Amino acid sequence: MDIKELERKSWDLRQDVLDIIMAGGGGHIGGDMSLMNALLVLYKNHLNITPETVEDPNRDRFVLSKGHSVETYYAILADCGFLDLEDVKARFSKFGSPYIGHPNNKLPGIEMNSGSLGHGLPVCVGMALAGKRDGKDYRVYTIMGDGEIAEGSVWEGAMAAGHFKLDNLCAVVDRNGLQISGSTEDVMHHEPLADRFASFGWHVLEVNGDKIEELDQAFAKAKTLKGKPTVIISHTTKGYGSSIMENKAGWHHHLPNAEEYEIIKADFAARKAGV
Repeated sequence: MDIKELERKSWDLRQDVLDIIMAGGGGHIGGDMSLMNALLVLYKNHLNITPETVEDPNRDRFVLSKGHSVETYYAILADCGFLDLEDVKARFSKFGSPYIGHPNNKLPGIEMNSGSLGHGLPVCVGMALAGKRDGKDYRVYTIMGDGEIAEGSVWEGAMAAGHFKLDNLCAVVDRNGLQISGSTEDVMHHEPLADRFASFGWHVLEVNGDKIEELDQAFAKAKTLKGKPTVIISHTTKGYGSSIMENKAGWHHHLPNAEEYEIIKADFAARKAGV
């Protein structure tokens, strides 16, 4: 998809996420909105997988390590034909539903259950290493939250990926600067983050993750970089798209009331109209 198409679709999908959360009675809306662009660009323009190829041994692999942002994942999987959006909206977070609050690998297109933070990157290292040893040419992707990277298992995975020179692995850090308890730099500072990944033997790309074109270019470049894994540090805005949510830690997990819902809906519509 071209950039303008992706930009317009991003606002439609943000509305879908808002509706999923309202129907389910809660969700991690702030991180959903900062994550949207990276996941959308990846699935529409770079990830080699379709509903028809989910069992293909040479399919690309994706793990949403930041599993609490599952509402965006469900919306995009539905848009790509893996899930039925109306079914997701009707059953999200209901008793007995497969659409639980973190990715569920009983659903088509989801490689693994995630949400216990710090697991996505190490698992993807294993997937990428298996691909190398089996002579496959698939690529492996994961998206992590910036609060998540305080987990020690992330850095064990980063060390292993650099050691094995896994250039078929691309990780994204959704760097919105906020986690449930406040600023990441107050809770556990990460800077200089680019230098830290580089010291583990990674190629590092930094982008404005609120800009779809920059993400698209970064994913394309990552495919050309050899000899090392690649991390894309995606600088984003938590709650992106509505002034009542943006850069507010209180929107990490929040169910909008009726008034807030209408404000956010109108903000999304206005942003789409401006594309």
